[in-house]
Amino acid sequence: MNNQERSQRVLLSSFYLAPVEYYSRLHGAESAVMEIHDNYRKQSYRNRCTIAGANGPLSLSIPVEKPTSPDCRMKDIRIATHGNWQHLHWNAIISAYNSSPFFQYYEEDFRPFYEKKFTFLHDFNEELRRLLCRLIGIETTLSFTSSYVASLPEYFSDLRETIHPKKRSDYATTPYYQVFAGRHGFIPNLSIIDLLFNMGNESRLFL
Repeated sequence: MNNQERSQRVLLSSFYLAPVEYYSRLHGAESAVMEIHDNYRKQSYRNRCTIAGANGPLSLSIPVEKPTSPDCRMKDIRIATHGNWQHLHWNAIISAYNSSPFFQYYEEDFRPFYEKKFTFLHDFNEELRRLLCRLIGIETTLSFTSSYVASLPEYFSDLRETIHPKKRSDYATTPYYQVFAGRHGFIPNLSIIDLLFNMGNESRLFL
């Protein structure tokens, strides 16, 4: 990234194991703000991520309780208590990455997230983000909104809805080793854990 991009401030949403692009923009920013007062939107990365399974891209979704009103804020969204999604997600992650070079090295860092119960989706997402930033070495200062940001100050880049599973991204992922690339070719912009489990402490070099 050039100096102009690195000096930019970014406005992000709270995502579950966000894609590589999200962490690349976070890493490259001078500072970041996370929007937690926006209205919750279905079919976004707020409660889902995409990993690389043996049969190709695999989407994992966290079930959430139905909002009590159409304008329910992200910070108030609760994780549904029914089902066994944590067990299913963790088994899917093990199946996808158990043979990757660094999964066993990081396994015990991530396992507790799929055993401990979380009430709010943002809290779960945020604890995972902090862990990932620590493991990768992303030190960008991040703060949280105190109310919904309707208009952005100068030098801010609004990425709240830009990074979205239903929208085509112009972000060019730098290719790296993937376990199943021999079957499916390189799959770009997967969840950040795909990069971490495959590249370990070199992950930041690909952001």
